[in-house]
Amino acid sequence: MQQSALGQVSGNDVIRGSLRAYRGRISAAGALFCTHQIGEALVPLLVGVIIDRAVATGDPVALAGWLAVLALDFLMLSFSYRFGARQAWHADAWADARLRRLVAGRLLHPRGGGETGRLPGELTGIAVSDSKRVAELNTALPFGLAAIAAVAVAAVALLTIDLSLGLLILLGTPPLLWLVQLVVRPLERRSGPEQERAARAAGTAADLVSGLRVLTGIGARPAAVRRYRASSQDALAATLRATRAEAGFLGAVQLTNGLFLAVIALVGGLAALNGSITVGQLVSAVGLAQFLVGPLQMFGFVSARLAQARASAARIAAVLSAPAVVGEPAAQLPEPAPDAGPGVLSLRGIRFADSAGHHGAGHSGTGHDGSTDGELDTGSGTVRDTGSGAVGDNAGGIDLDVHPGAPAALVAADPEDAAKLLGALAREAEPAAGRITLDGVPLDAWPAEIARGAVLVAAHDAHLFAGSLHENVIAGAPDGIDPQPAMTAAAADQVAATLPAGADTDVSARGRSLSGGQRQRIALARALAADAPVLVLHDPTTAVDAVTETRVAEGLAAHRAGRSTLLVTTSPALLACAGTVTFLVDGRVRARGTHAELMADADYRAVVTA
Repeated sequence: MQQSALGQVSGNDVIRGSLRAYRGRISAAGALFCTHQIGEALVPLLVGVIIDRAVATGDPVALAGWLAVLALDFLMLSFSYRFGARQAWHADAWADARLRRLVAGRLLHPRGGGETGRLPGELTGIAVSDSKRVAELNTALPFGLAAIAAVAVAAVALLTIDLSLGLLILLGTPPLLWLVQLVVRPLERRSGPEQERAARAAGTAADLVSGLRVLTGIGARPAAVRRYRASSQDALAATLRATRAEAGFLGAVQLTNGLFLAVIALVGGLAALNGSITVGQLVSAVGLAQFLVGPLQMFGFVSARLAQARASAARIAAVLSAPAVVGEPAAQLPEPAPDAGPGVLSLRGIRFADSAGHHGAGHSGTGHDGSTDGELDTGSGTVRDTGSGAVGDNAGGIDLDVHPGAPAALVAADPEDAAKLLGALAREAEPAAGRITLDGVPLDAWPAEIARGAVLVAAHDAHLFAGSLHENVIAGAPDGIDPQPAMTAAAADQVAATLPAGADTDVSARGRSLSGGQRQRIALARALAADAPVLVLHDPTTAVDAVTETRVAEGLAAHRAGRSTLLVTTSPALLACAGTVTFLVDGRVRARGTHAELMADADYRAVVTA
């Protein structure tokens, strides 16, 4: 089945959506900031009026009156900025939270795909840093509108004072803005790689920290340090390039603004010398020229924020537009519900595309095409291959049935084959061909979240969450279930007995306060407590000692009696409790039989005793 997109989103769509969602607050902030800037522009005008009408005339009454007007102006601009900043901050903060929710929602979507090809740390960077950069436009835009209002008011005021000064502002500002847009392009080009490399470095760091114990155990810490150092240096180089571009941009903007304002001051000074304007008007003109420094620099600030937001929005859009890895469910949901039947899981003709997207070549053996069953001479008897198949480059298909009763098991010589099959059972990937049914109904007919509840795939690297041991065990269990039988079956009761507060002891995030074997037993207890109709367990006891593993195998078989269970493992203790074991070699079903029967095969024996 082909991948399908949940919806195509562009970077501009991300920005427009962020602005549109909080347009009320943005508009209010823009209006209040414009009021603030108008009040700021009135300050030099009022000072000029005070000089001409009160100071020059020596009129104390006029001086008091105009000073009162100036005080009211300051009061207005102060309150307008305060409440405008509050509105802008709310629009920024809520937009940031909204974008994080969108990214998280896409990453957690039942049909998957958003996380493909990205490290967890990189996804964190997109959800946090990139979302913040896009959301900051909700603050930058009102400031930009206020800057336009400030330039317009200053131009009108200068036209009133002197025609040449007003025309200079009106005719000089558009080329200045064009120049700002021209020099901001290098910054926009470099902001994307900067964020991407920084997120990659963060992802590498998170990856290494999570596997620090393993790296130490196999002596790979020096190699890991070299890997992180290379990633960090790459991120540093990208950041320095972006910073140099930003510094050059801001320097060019300030230089251009300074020259422009110097010309305004020069023209105003010449007009005063010629007597065409009064002393007060000269003070107003110079004050307005100085006031314009802020609005003109604000154009550069907004342009820089827009450039960075575009780069970040493109990265967010790439996640939101990522193709889903599983298809859409049927338009009409089948009856009964997937958890209402006996729980017979059947795989027919399952095969997967190779890296090039091909289905591979044909092979001999049993399949749903009706060809002759293959046989494997083990030396102690013949084990019939009743369902040959392929994962990867073979053209056949995997046929496998899991019935209520004794657990079934699958041993894969290549772990990649097992991983692909587990992904299909967990509805995290689609097979290239074949069908997976539950009680005769295709599993993909239900929404992925419903199918996953009926066929629960407990991953080998299952995570624990911050909270008590008890809370971790019942996290996916039905309401009112007693978790003690599941804990006993998984030998997690032994873990609780060693902790200070028993099952009420808090577990740190990802279970780092526990050993690997303890984490596995708690994760297994959680999977058993979920009481799913079909439970698929992937290597649930690799970090558990042999004695405990034997107890877990016996407890698991007893606890799941009457339910369908598939063990994807190479553990002899778990395989011994399975009724039927399916052996995959080179992506094909090599044989089926009991663990004892298959131990006669040298290849099987090498895999399970490695």
